Amino acid sequence: MPPAGLHVVGVLALQGGVAEHLRALEQAGARPLAVRSPAALDEVAGLIIPGGESTTIWKLSKTFGLAGPLRQRVAAGMPVFGSCAGMVMLAGQLADPASGQETLGAIDMTVRRNAFGRQVDSFETDLSITGLDGGSYRGVFIRAPWAESVGEDAEVLAVEPRTGRVVAVRQGPALATAFHPELTGDRRIHELFVSMVGQES
Repeated sequence: MPPAGLHVVGVLALQGGVAEHLRALEQAGARPLAVRSPAALDEVAGLIIPGGESTTIWKLSKTFGLAGPLRQRVAAGMPVFGSCAGMVMLAGQLADPASGQETLGAIDMTVRRNAFGRQVDSFETDLSITGLDGGSYRGVFIRAPWAESVGEDAEVLAVEPRTGRVVAVRQGPALATAFHPELTGDRRIHELFVSMVGQES
């Protein structure tokens, strides 16, 4: 574990790529914590919502009593980062919501779920990401969403070069990627998020 005194950053541990994000956070210099309860949520200075099934994550957040506390913390400005399904969870609107599916509304964007296709359509590509030093970033896309529109208060950080679709967005303390940075050895996006947590703490 990193030394005491570093920021505690949680990963919503209900479904999806939890272990990979926890490992990436530790390597990026944070103290990672799996969040499965409101009490655990109270302990973190920032939160990652991982990839997985966005509808399942939302339903489980309600089952575990986390939906309301999550809304409150996000509305209060807690730094939050969503990858893939997490991007869907952070959207202001969904172009194609499942029945009963809600979002946290952290970023003024409209997101389409599974926009790049099904599992067999997964791919990798090099991305140019605004504000990320060190050259291109290898994006891993698995049943990935995209942002169909982005509001004035949100900043587009990256587009997928083949389609020109928006795949990374930031609005204040909220960050979202359509791809899976936890599945690469490149920790720059996790380091960016840990620095965002530090700025807000």
